[in-house]
Amino acid sequence: MIAEITPALVLILGALLVPLTPQGWIRGAYMLALPALAAVHVLLLPLGEFGRLELFGLSLTTVRMDELSRPFSYIFLIASVLSVVYSLHLRDATQQVAGLIYAGGALGAVLAGDLVTLLVFWEVIAVASAFLVFARRDEQAYGAGMRYLLMQLGSGLLLLAGLLVHYASTGSLDFGPIGLESPGGPLLMLAFGVKAAFPFLHGWLQDAYPEATVTGTVFLSAFTTKVAIYALARGFAGAEILVPIGAAMTAFPIFYAVIENDLRRVLAYSLINQLGFMVVGVGIGTELALNGAVAHAFADILFKGLLFMTMGAVLFRVGTIKGSELGGLYKSMPWTTGFCIVGAASISAFPLFSGFVTKSMIISAAMEQDRQLLWLMLLFASAGVFHHAGIKIPYFAFFAHDSGKRCAEAPLNMLIAMGAAAAMCIAIGVLPGPFYSLLPFRVDYHVYSLEHVLTQVQLLFWSALAFAVLMRTGIYPPELRSTNLDVDWLYRRPGRNAARAAADGAAAGWRGFARAVLGATGLGNALIERLRQPTGRLAQSWPTGRMAFWITMMLAAYLIFFYL
Repeated sequence: MIAEITPALVLILGALLVPLTPQGWIRGAYMLALPALAAVHVLLLPLGEFGRLELFGLSLTTVRMDELSRPFSYIFLIASVLSVVYSLHLRDATQQVAGLIYAGGALGAVLAGDLVTLLVFWEVIAVASAFLVFARRDEQAYGAGMRYLLMQLGSGLLLLAGLLVHYASTGSLDFGPIGLESPGGPLLMLAFGVKAAFPFLHGWLQDAYPEATVTGTVFLSAFTTKVAIYALARGFAGAEILVPIGAAMTAFPIFYAVIENDLRRVLAYSLINQLGFMVVGVGIGTELALNGAVAHAFADILFKGLLFMTMGAVLFRVGTIKGSELGGLYKSMPWTTGFCIVGAASISAFPLFSGFVTKSMIISAAMEQDRQLLWLMLLFASAGVFHHAGIKIPYFAFFAHDSGKRCAEAPLNMLIAMGAAAAMCIAIGVLPGPFYSLLPFRVDYHVYSLEHVLTQVQLLFWSALAFAVLMRTGIYPPELRSTNLDVDWLYRRPGRNAARAAADGAAAGWRGFARAVLGATGLGNALIERLRQPTGRLAQSWPTGRMAFWITMMLAAYLIFFYL
């Protein structure tokens, strides 16, 4: 019986009762109990398809547990617990409810067995996550949240259109391998691509994530984009077009991140970079590559969440996250500094940290396919992420010049969440075997070979040396107060102006139409008034013969049209 109900409902329905619980430890305990209960539910689920529903003549499968959905459901529940612990100091019911519903939507999406169920949770994710941006309650956050919501709802519309076309052509709603050969395939891939931050569709991510609340960004970093990676792996594994798309995603964010002053925006660009590795793995489509994509999504939720947690703690205590205004915080926040370094080492793929045992699988899969150019691009991207996330984030936040800012260490609940995430990053890196057993395919892969370790250590060494030389010579871009233009500018400026012009044109057209209708009505009324006057045409006598003639003509016309 328990298998017939999606575990997502535990989080979604339970979240609605959060405002009714007393503030303080009771509410915190209740919020922690929800993902714990959902985790028990997921662990009790056997492999298979459950939750069959007949709705409007459609056969739906609301729960599907298999080798692909299992690791994603596990990491989403882990991320839910860490995010709740990190936000225990909050007294804002809006963020608490939105965060749990958001996590429930993500869990429901990865367990969905059909496209209609996926669409429902896809929209739950869109709406709930937007409130984590709005909850900052300032004009800038409101604008970013509206743009974010429009992009996410646009993704839902594309998913709906692709679903309808796919169903019309195949008669199936099963959420399985789709491929671009299906008539609805391109629309579905585009819908997934919006949430996965494909090039030119990525503007919402670095626009909205840095404007979210301190705790909201931690939730955001875990779910939306990883649901998209899961959807791509489920529906488009081996789609060759994903390889160049993913390769571009690994490369272009590096240049933005290097010149960015807002450190949470640096992490947003870094997130796109890491998503690129996952998209490449899905595009290659071999068992090793898909394992690498799933493993890297799992690890990225932990180390990227850890980095967002540390920057959130800095913002919470200092009130700014601009690199130009930070520095020297290791004196005030030593624990946060240490956890940030663990996250930086993990995302940079240092040996004995989680990123090393996941990212190397994707790079190895590229080499197995004899894709030398792709391999070189992935190496460049690996060096670049160490440059901007592995070094820049901890250096400018906690070291560099001393900003003179002194503050208290992060709250205890934040430290506990950061410590747990850091411990898991290290555990995965030190003991990859148990972690690999969670992956979809059984592949004989030995990550700690001499070749892998030496290659990565050399890459990290030369990247660190390049950073040091650039800093010493003054070539490295300084941390300046600035606004860097990205693709989101197209709909923030020209797009907004075009929308306003279209609205003004529509309003002017309506006013002209209304005037024309009113003018025609006035003329008609005047004509009728003249005809019905005592001297008017309607007041005169009409010969009977003429009336019989016109009636005959009308009858003839009716008969002709009827028989035609």
